[in-house]
Amino acid sequence: MTDEQHSLLKAADINSMDALEFHHPLNSNSEIYLRFLGRAVGLKRIGVTIARVPPGKESFIYHAHQNEEEWIYILSGRGMAEIGDRLYEVEPGDFMGFGLPQQPHHLRNPFNQDLVYLMGGEAGCLDVAVFPRLGKRVIRDSESAYIFDESALQLLWSSKQSTEE
Repeated sequence: MTDEQHSLLKAADINSMDALEFHHPLNSNSEIYLRFLGRAVGLKRIGVTIARVPPGKESFIYHAHQNEEEWIYILSGRGMAEIGDRLYEVEPGDFMGFGLPQQPHHLRNPFNQDLVYLMGGEAGCLDVAVFPRLGKRVIRDSESAYIFDESALQLLWSSKQSTEE
């Protein structure tokens, strides 16, 4: 395969890609099918993925990233996006962006057709995700992810301490 071929995914190639079925371990209603476009063309620092959420299912879980920005662009179907403490109906052509600091957010599909969207964001070496309703956090490095209760956190150092001294 030449570099040119590696940099281009034709629609037929995308449609023939196997989708990874994912269920978030902390959300029993999570069911999402993922096709990793960025990986297929060799992107290492940016993730670009086509996601499909079947009717009655949810994407991941209400969360916020602390180190990585992300975005979602709706391709087909409709969904309900929870951003902060508000709920929005989303449809094809709608775009959501989650910069830093990030508002917690979540996407679900209560409608009768598949919700399909393009999502992407940074793919850094280290990220921390907060699940504010569960009092949990996930630390992800380049190879693994670790979950723990926020009650287990012990403060080692704070930037607020150094400015107050």
